[in-house]
Amino acid sequence: MQKKITLRIQPAELGQDVVIRQLIAASEGIDKSRVTGFYVVKQSLDARSRQVWVNLMVQAFIDEPYQDRPLIPITYRDVHASNQQLIIVGAGPAGLFAALHCLELGIKPIVLERGKDVRARRRDLAMLNRTGEVNPESNYCFGEGGAGTYSDGKLYTRSTKRGSVDKVLQVLVHFGADENILYEAHPHIGTNKLPHIITAMREKIIDCGGEIHFETKLTGFSISNGRITGVKTANGNHYAAQATVLATGHSARDIFQLLHDQKILIEPKPFALGVRIEHPQELIDSCQYHLPLTPKQQLERPDYLPPASYSLVHQVNDRAVFSFCMCPGGIIAPAATSPGELVVNGWSPSKRNNPYANSGMVVQVDLKDAIRELKKAKSDPSVENDALALMYFQQMVERNAFDAGGGKMVAPAQRMVDFANGKLSTDLPDCSYLPGVRSSKLDNVLPKFVAETLKEGFKAFGKKMQGRAGRAGYFTNEAVVVATESRTSSPVRIPRDAETLEHPQIKGLYPCGEGGGYAGGIVSAAMDGERVAAIAIARL
Repeated sequence: MQKKITLRIQPAELGQDVVIRQLIAASEGIDKSRVTGFYVVKQSLDARSRQVWVNLMVQAFIDEPYQDRPLIPITYRDVHASNQQLIIVGAGPAGLFAALHCLELGIKPIVLERGKDVRARRRDLAMLNRTGEVNPESNYCFGEGGAGTYSDGKLYTRSTKRGSVDKVLQVLVHFGADENILYEAHPHIGTNKLPHIITAMREKIIDCGGEIHFETKLTGFSISNGRITGVKTANGNHYAAQATVLATGHSARDIFQLLHDQKILIEPKPFALGVRIEHPQELIDSCQYHLPLTPKQQLERPDYLPPASYSLVHQVNDRAVFSFCMCPGGIIAPAATSPGELVVNGWSPSKRNNPYANSGMVVQVDLKDAIRELKKAKSDPSVENDALALMYFQQMVERNAFDAGGGKMVAPAQRMVDFANGKLSTDLPDCSYLPGVRSSKLDNVLPKFVAETLKEGFKAFGKKMQGRAGRAGYFTNEAVVVATESRTSSPVRIPRDAETLEHPQIKGLYPCGEGGGYAGGIVSAAMDGERVAAIAIARL
């Protein structure tokens, strides 16, 4: 007999097969010798009470031989001789999964990526962190694997209706991810492991006959009678195409500008903007876990408990402020894509073993907000009717942050309570952001409506996450607020037909992933890439 059984165990017992078998037997009222095996279906941590628990759902095998977890069969076909091909612009999650799905369907993918491969890209990131010099074509956002490769690898998504989450996770396991991503409630790969997985995907695509061209930047579309016939690149090449998947990511502003200039329909899309906030990880642990004091009057997290995370949201009048991309045991990184602009993001290694916890804390921005702020800044009056208005607003705030930091990607920063009280911090706590931080009044960097909403949100979060055993809670000057977190999602949507997924003006052009405005993370982008590739190929 096979049966799904829900269990509750202490974190220290996680991974102890003997204990779990005994609990399965007790749950069913049978002798433990009858339990021949099990595998975990779902796993989540429950830290709401003084005793921390792990909730498990297991597939138990009773009185019959154990069988391994069933996996979705995936076959990648050889397409060297294929006379049909799909052009895919961008090698982020959407583009790579679109290419892999081409192999499943026997179609040759040709991937054009403006940035470098993951290994060469790492050198440019080291230079960015060390000197503050940004390579506009190779950075935390552009290059093989897209923005997700070097910004954490979180795999949690609510977009379960867009495709098969299980399929995406199993593909990642196929290419080297740990199997625990198949059952953890908030799966995470880690920035240190993702490059190897991305490299394995690229090698499979090439081995099967697909093509990936790095440092190949899209500069134009060839269009005839309302249908795309090819794309042009900066190195002078032209790639003929019956169909093109546009999966360029949320930061490819030149692509949005190119579409706008060629009078190809695009739309402004609301997004969220704010700051990245960093606490000592032990402080977040003390807020989230009911931990006893050690003899030295310190709170120490046992090894069997993971670094604590949080998810926060609060309504301030008619506007939400919420946490975004929370990174336990993580690092704040410079994520700008152009000189003279400053963007911060966060990531964690697979072990999440750094001494800091950081999270984006952002406020929703709509078109009216952007137009109002651009008018205050005396921008061109025509921006009011411009589909790129939200992008221009995003860019304006990033330039403000760069100027306030004084250059070289040094970020303006403020202690949390000082920020809430409008007080310039006389000094700043240690921070993981390698280019460095500079004490600044963030009221002079952020639009007033963003700053004021954040201040009220921080105070509310302090009441939700209070300190324990004499430690400070969430709202504390031990936390540093770093500006600006602005690449939460695309400020532009490239429209597409709900059924055909084609652009409404250009047949054969398929907007896809985060850059099109149809995804919000690795998994949702990957699912969108598979879906778009399947429909594009069916219509070839």
